[in-house]
Amino acid sequence: MFDKYNFRVVEKKWRCYWDQHKTYEVPIDVKQDKDPYYVLEMFPYPSGRLHMGHTRNYTIGDVIARYSRAKGKTVLHPIGWDSFGLPAENAAIEQGVQPKKWTYGNIDSMREQFQELGFSFDWSREFASSDPEYYKQEQSIFLRFLEKKLAYQKESVVNWDPAENTVLANEQVIDGKGWRSGVSIERKRLKQWFLKITHFSEELLEALGELKGWPEKVRIMQENWIGKSLGSKVDFPIVGDGEKNSISIFTTRADTLYGASFIAISPSHPIAKEQAKSDTKLAAFVQECKKGGVSEEQLETAEKIGYRINIQVKHPFDPTWKIPVYVANYVLMDYGTGAVFACPAHDQRDLEFAQKYDLPIIPVVQGKDGKTWKPGDVKAYVEEGYLINSHFLNGLSTKEGKRKSIEVLEEKKLGEEQTVYRLRDWGVSRQRYWGCPIPIIYCNACGRVPVPEKDLPVLLPDEVDFSQPGNPLNTHSTWKHVACPECREPALRETDTFDTFFDSSWYFSRFCDPKNNERPFDPKKTEYWMPVDNYIGGIEHAVLHLLYARFFTRAMNMCGYTSLKEPFKNLLTQGMVCHETYKSQNGKWLYPTEVERQKDGKYIKIDDGTPVCVGRSEKMSKSKKNTVDSSAILKTYGADTARLFVMSDSPSDRNFDWSDEGVQGSWRFVNKVWRLSGEILSFLERAVDKDKDELAKFFERKIHKELFNITKAFDDRHFNKAVAGLYTMANNMQGYLQEKSVCKKILKESLKIFLQVCAPFIPHVASELWERCGFGGLVDWEEWPLYNSEFLMSDECKIVIQINGKFRGALDIKKTERKEEILERVMALENIQRLLDGKKLNKIVYVPEKIINLVI
Repeated sequence: MFDKYNFRVVEKKWRCYWDQHKTYEVPIDVKQDKDPYYVLEMFPYPSGRLHMGHTRNYTIGDVIARYSRAKGKTVLHPIGWDSFGLPAENAAIEQGVQPKKWTYGNIDSMREQFQELGFSFDWSREFASSDPEYYKQEQSIFLRFLEKKLAYQKESVVNWDPAENTVLANEQVIDGKGWRSGVSIERKRLKQWFLKITHFSEELLEALGELKGWPEKVRIMQENWIGKSLGSKVDFPIVGDGEKNSISIFTTRADTLYGASFIAISPSHPIAKEQAKSDTKLAAFVQECKKGGVSEEQLETAEKIGYRINIQVKHPFDPTWKIPVYVANYVLMDYGTGAVFACPAHDQRDLEFAQKYDLPIIPVVQGKDGKTWKPGDVKAYVEEGYLINSHFLNGLSTKEGKRKSIEVLEEKKLGEEQTVYRLRDWGVSRQRYWGCPIPIIYCNACGRVPVPEKDLPVLLPDEVDFSQPGNPLNTHSTWKHVACPECREPALRETDTFDTFFDSSWYFSRFCDPKNNERPFDPKKTEYWMPVDNYIGGIEHAVLHLLYARFFTRAMNMCGYTSLKEPFKNLLTQGMVCHETYKSQNGKWLYPTEVERQKDGKYIKIDDGTPVCVGRSEKMSKSKKNTVDSSAILKTYGADTARLFVMSDSPSDRNFDWSDEGVQGSWRFVNKVWRLSGEILSFLERAVDKDKDELAKFFERKIHKELFNITKAFDDRHFNKAVAGLYTMANNMQGYLQEKSVCKKILKESLKIFLQVCAPFIPHVASELWERCGFGGLVDWEEWPLYNSEFLMSDECKIVIQINGKFRGALDIKKTERKEEILERVMALENIQRLLDGKKLNKIVYVPEKIINLVI
């Protein structure tokens, strides 16, 4: 028997051992005959504290890494920090600390927390995206993109926060206001740097079909985001312009052109700008439209407003049909042509606009059941059907109508078939200090000049002043002033920095060669390790990060950095960690530590005993106070308990409900593993060995069946089933230990198997028990146990009973039973005795494990 399990002593011992012996480090130059396997969790942001979502995400990756090592793989399992970003600047403003100091202090704190959880990271490859060594290579990549015309600069409409004097991402605009300032957002045209992701639109879309190891829902989300549309460009000639000029639109619904009611153009459209010069009301309207966000979602939910201008266009199919033109707040210049045609009867947005401004609504599509839009309806008819009120298109299906419309448009030279994509080029400029500087210099004489490679990295200044609004790099006394690399005259640096998604779009390649000072990475090393075999992270990254990483890999391929095009072979999107929410009687959110559950199942506030309202389980969030501090769990129960619990209850890709009872259950099991191993070891040391009897064989069969189930669960990434298998195996061993006749050899082999399958989940206690049991070496490097396939076959089967070839019943038998034993059992059956009625058996036909036929 062992002494009582002390997780603090055991976990500290093994963390020190792994660290001192560099157990999980992989040499930079690995022998090419090894079997490489790359496991990676998404780049963590160093916020300073681990939450349970972190614990689950990185435990999933660690379990895969440990299992893969046991399966004979050479595993690369690195860790680093996605360390640029807004929170560091917020801390600088709120706490008066420089972003660099705040960031690296958080990295130190989170590194310690990761190590406490026993993650088998290769810490020798650690880096942060804010390390100059890393962003030097990032700047070099950007310059190569610039050479290949994959990076460019242009004016675009952005979300502008006038209080903070900066651009906000669409996600940072909440209800039309800045997420931090609370000030109404304006649309503003600014020069921005872009990466030409649209160059790969079709390739990114087509290659989704090859990503068999990705969840289907992620592939669908990317497909929708890329948004390939087959449609047509249509020209509407401007009335009174001698048909010299027209307003061009793109539509996927050329079949509904006879339902056209109006044309809507963007406030930034050249025609709107020109008209506004002589129309003060229009100019004021355009200014009003600049308020609010620029994302599709924000435009979709905003009230649709328009201003009719003094221009009409001719219908492309009927030049006598004049159509009004509106400047509308919901049309963006950067999407399509900056103009749309409206068919209100069959588009909800157009219907709302038409009803608001009393414009014609002409139904042109009718379903087979005769349904279509009719006056008084508040919903547009958006189903497929057949065309009506459409002259030469009448009676055609919507699909046929599209084809015919395009034919006629091409004949009239007023349109053509086109393919467009929803995907837009990626704007990477951010008016922020704490990011990778964009390596560009502006010279009055030479224009825009890339920073020479020899002068990289362009370093950020360590000390900046946040007392003024906007980007501190703009107001820094010296940083932006520099000599032009070409003419040596005074020039200015680009003060925008890269979007942090830029940093996280290639870090996985850098991990393959993190110490390279000459180039981003050696292609031989990336091609040895990549693509990443298992990439783990939240589904919230399905579009932005994962799509950018796919683009970046293709762009680097185009620039000669790598032969790879896809960065991730298999993707596991883990679910969120959820917890019940609690509210006091006055409606305030309460932390779980502030409430107590009574015997009757009701909850009260601990401090005053008042009732508490319990809400449904939701994603853990600071705002609702339903978070659980991972450090508190580690202090109370230890890392192995925390790891086991977050893997035990739900499939990895599903949401996981936190419960105190579940944590305590995992704690009890870890202690059971400790106690049971001690009992078995004590038994093996004192007991007399027994032969391998039928009971031992039966027990051995059960262990190998469970080993098969656990192994399959690991391979299928159904880790909750694997955990369930551990519980079953422990119960089987405990039961066998209580038997009077126990085969020590079988029991010892079973204990060895048990500790091996426990190790990926609870590595500290498994390592300690492995050592105490004298199995030799490290459980980490022990080859995964092989199940005996013979034991997987059932020792029982069902045999059919016949009399003169007719079915008369069935009997469950053991495969080891002899024919005579089976016949004796059959003859003892009541219904068989009745049917035979004393008749003599002439013959017995026996097909082993299948049929016994009694011939009378």
